[in-house]
Amino acid sequence: MRPAYWDPLPHARRIIGNGTTRSPVFCGTWAERNWRNVPGPFYGADTDCMEMGRYEAPHHIAYDGEHEFVFRQPVTVLETEAVVSAAELELYTNYGWDGDDHWTVETVRDWWRDRGRVREWAVSAAAEWGAYDEDPRYAAHHHEAAQGHRDFVAYLDDGLEAYLRGYLFWLEQRREPFPREALPLLRAGQGV
Repeated sequence: MRPAYWDPLPHARRIIGNGTTRSPVFCGTWAERNWRNVPGPFYGADTDCMEMGRYEAPHHIAYDGEHEFVFRQPVTVLETEAVVSAAELELYTNYGWDGDDHWTVETVRDWWRDRGRVREWAVSAAAEWGAYDEDPRYAAHHHEAAQGHRDFVAYLDDGLEAYLRGYLFWLEQRREPFPREALPLLRAGQGV
């Protein structure tokens, strides 16, 4: 049984601390984060968008045409390694990993309430990138990027709510919830 929330930062710190990554890796600033990032510790800020992140973390990174962003937070050791690898590829090191210092229960709930805007953007981006056929040399890359947008939509529709409820618990308690422990809801005042 997968826990309701797993903190990826201790593992990410071990990866960075063992000296096998390019240094520095996470220099992104919260004020420059992309609004499409899902709440959690990792985010893309003012990234270079050479569109390399999906090569390392296709289940976590997507593109907006100018920047990369995290559409799914890692929930396992291997997923965390993939996100760190994607951040390491980013030319300007503008991924951040201090989201836990900035997200609050209220701002996560606000993001969730506004998810329709994110979903609408992702549906439109998937159609636009998926239809790209101007230069056959880049068509496969753009179609892969479109898949990332479709994956984002699927996650918004099924999976993200459960993750965010666990993340709300983490933000309130600063610990991982025990199995079957009540989790906060994304809409305040609904009960548990």
